[in-house]
Amino acid sequence: MQIDKNTAEILGQLEKNGFEAYIVGGCVRDILMGREIHDTDITTNALPEQIISVFSDCRTIPTGIKHGTVTVIRNSISYEITTYRIDGEYKDSRRPETVEFTADITNDLSRRDFTMNALAMDKNGNIIDEFGGAEDIKNGIIRCVGEPEKRFTEDALRIMRAVRFASQLGFEIEENTANAVHSMKDRLKNISNERIREELDKLICGKNSFDVLMNYSDIITTVIPELQASVGFDQHSPYHKYTVWEHTVRALCKAPNDDLKLRRVMLFHDIAKPYCATFDKNGRGHFKKHDVLGGKMAVEIMKRLRYDNETIKYTDTIISNHNRNIISRNDIKKLMCKIGDDNFFELMHMKRCDNSAKNDFVNDDAKLYDTYEELGRRIIENNECRHLRDLAVNGSELSIFGLKGKEIGNALTEILELVICGYLDNNKSELMKYAEGRWNK
Repeated sequence: MQIDKNTAEILGQLEKNGFEAYIVGGCVRDILMGREIHDTDITTNALPEQIISVFSDCRTIPTGIKHGTVTVIRNSISYEITTYRIDGEYKDSRRPETVEFTADITNDLSRRDFTMNALAMDKNGNIIDEFGGAEDIKNGIIRCVGEPEKRFTEDALRIMRAVRFASQLGFEIEENTANAVHSMKDRLKNISNERIREELDKLICGKNSFDVLMNYSDIITTVIPELQASVGFDQHSPYHKYTVWEHTVRALCKAPNDDLKLRRVMLFHDIAKPYCATFDKNGRGHFKKHDVLGGKMAVEIMKRLRYDNETIKYTDTIISNHNRNIISRNDIKKLMCKIGDDNFFELMHMKRCDNSAKNDFVNDDAKLYDTYEELGRRIIENNECRHLRDLAVNGSELSIFGLKGKEIGNALTEILELVICGYLDNNKSELMKYAEGRWNK
């Protein structure tokens, strides 16, 4: 187990000045697991002003000086170095009111969330493990340091982190920790939407996301209450063999783990079904316009969670159109016109994921999506008219017929529809002739 050269030099410089220094937390866990390290945190018994003095030859930033953190920039690499500390009282389930610096690293490690993150390593690869974290990593266990209730009271986001780690790492949550996750979930309401969003995105892309989303659905519905109606909702449909929630989770897990955009879509794609459900005299479920309402619901949820506008628009576009019927080549061009070429292919991918979580016979439609994609590629290769920008006439040219403002937009849309459907050829003389007959005053 080796620490990279630059980090070892940082630790060595602290040691040469008479201080203890270790990398700590998730980076040690990832080294033990053979995973790629993304962030390296360093802890030391040096006080913040001593850290600044030790690294006087580097640029230093008092990032969180109140909490003992100094950022040191060396060789264009940033290192967060934090003094050993003991946290004071937590009043808001987010952050301590005060911190007290300590000379004992065990005190510092005891305040951390899970045993697997309460590990420290020196520059030579020697590990300090006071809480059995290495053994828990070996056995694939997520266990709070000390009492779970205390850890989750200190920072309720740890509840979300527990299920996120279970999803990412494929670990099991230890029984007492799991019980506290379920019983204390309402504390997540004290956490900022941005922090929830970050954990949710990581969770739904985890390799163990199916088990976590199924076994900890109450955590998800605490942060997204609109999904609660999906849990246990029987669809009473010949196309479906799962509840809305299980269908959602299975469809989500068919999307590639690294395709966050698509996994978000799958999480929300059927959210409106319980709200749109009607049942006929035979008891069969129908979900008219659940796609459109689902898009609107996803927009509101994602705004609340502070997603960016581009992400929200993409999610809405795919969800709102995922139930559209495609019968002909013209339908494909109309769909491309409405949502864009790239989104058309994204939608086909989404529909494959959707169908994979239905009754087996529905999977036959996957072959249709291959056909639709091939037709879409041919339409693009042939440069077939499918967007307003492709038309051989423009708004300025139509204005000679007395059209203004929205009238011009409506006229272009009408002409495009006729061109897509093959009633008009996309050449200027024919389109202008049609316009003259249709709008010349």
